[in-house]
Amino acid sequence: MSLHSNWNIREAHESDLPELLKLEHECFGSDSWSEDNLRSELVEHHTYYLAVEIDGRLVGYAGLSKLPANSQSDIQTIAVAPMARGIGLGHELMNRLIRRAVELGATEVFLEVRADNPIAQKLYRKLGFEQISVRKNYYRPDGVDAIVMRLVPDERSVQQPPQPIVLGIESSCDETGIGIVRGNTLLANVISSSMDEHARFGGVVPEIAARAHLEALQPTLRKALAEANLELNQIDAIAVTNGPGLGGALMVGVGAAKALAVATGKPLYAVNHLVGHVGVDVLERGVLETPTIALLVSGGHTSLLLVNDLLDDVQLLGETIDDAAGEAFDKVARVLGLKYPGGPEIDRAAEGGDPKAIRFPRGLSLPKDMEKHRYDFSFSGLKTAVARHVELAESRGEAYNKADVAASFREAVADVLVTKAVNACINHGVPRLLLGGGVVANRRLRELAQEQCDKHGIELRIPAFSLCTDNGAMIAALGAQLIIAGREPSGLGFSAESTLPVTTVQSR
Repeated sequence: MSLHSNWNIREAHESDLPELLKLEHECFGSDSWSEDNLRSELVEHHTYYLAVEIDGRLVGYAGLSKLPANSQSDIQTIAVAPMARGIGLGHELMNRLIRRAVELGATEVFLEVRADNPIAQKLYRKLGFEQISVRKNYYRPDGVDAIVMRLVPDERSVQQPPQPIVLGIESSCDETGIGIVRGNTLLANVISSSMDEHARFGGVVPEIAARAHLEALQPTLRKALAEANLELNQIDAIAVTNGPGLGGALMVGVGAAKALAVATGKPLYAVNHLVGHVGVDVLERGVLETPTIALLVSGGHTSLLLVNDLLDDVQLLGETIDDAAGEAFDKVARVLGLKYPGGPEIDRAAEGGDPKAIRFPRGLSLPKDMEKHRYDFSFSGLKTAVARHVELAESRGEAYNKADVAASFREAVADVLVTKAVNACINHGVPRLLLGGGVVANRRLRELAQEQCDKHGIELRIPAFSLCTDNGAMIAALGAQLIIAGREPSGLGFSAESTLPVTTVQSR
């Protein structure tokens, strides 16, 4: 099966139960699990189940069990519909389960197979399983023996998935990013920023950003290829951000990606900028553990996401209803007479300041806001409160403590961001939080996030700063995940979409 096969392998969820039961009966007949047994398998914390879809139809599934205190793991089941056999799905499912077992600390993997199923036995032996015993009359009601097999995973048996080389293009705002990955391995990450050109305007000017992308794309691409020690013809696929972002800026990147795809004959994947910020974690960890809550904070976006599956189930829990957090930093910096961009300037100004000196408002945090805006953000009121504080002092001819104002403002932003993100983790039963976006560079935000996550037993993930800001590597990484999952390319018919919803991971 080629990299561009049309199957899609993802984690199985309880919502798949009706289709899984049909597949159970189709594959196993009288040996089928009951609805209650199958449901318990899907929801147990110590089990891991995968589902396979072809053209939206569920055609296979497989699962394993691995108790935390046990070095042994058991393949619980594997089933592929008759119409989907013979194309390598069983082999791929087994590889993924074995890799997962190893990731969970298993040193032995066991399974049972019917004695009258030589095809399955052949597959398991090919993967490195050896027979260790026989259970007589194990399968009822027909009394067929079960052959017990064991695998001791090694580098040979833990086969890696295809590792496509993907070039990613990011141009949603003021950074021209070109990244190159091989599967989950980062090969190059080159960013050209036009921030200095926007400084005198106190914010990003869309027309200037678009022109800067046009000027930067070619040299940035050349630098990335040189950094990766690759020629353009060695790239397997191209991925590009087609939204959300500034319309003109997106069009430059999309146009360049389409031109490269046509010129090279390489498949093209149009992907979501925000989901790219989440997917970049695979470059550091190798796999994105789900579910996860993701807090994305930048000059253009403040979004809180629930990611059940990177490619299939990304939900928007909340977002800013006015200014993004990064934009609020820029505006408050102007009020305090500081330079653009405001984030690092306010960080420096806050040194030595008292974060409790002024109790600035936490937008949409009152009980009355919880029903409609539990996970939404608002920073316009906070910005106004800072401006009034400064104006009042100046109108009285009084000096105000700039360090206290900066520290108190920063604390208010960090407090509301972290509180809502941690509450999302608690309320949805998700034990991990991922931070992304340029504002993650803020030291107090990282400190407070770590404090609150430690307090509530939540794992905090913060990628390297070069991977938090807008970059092409995250786009390439998301494109690679689509390829590994067998997704078809986007083609050339898609367009730049400035308001692309986060639920659309790939555009066509």
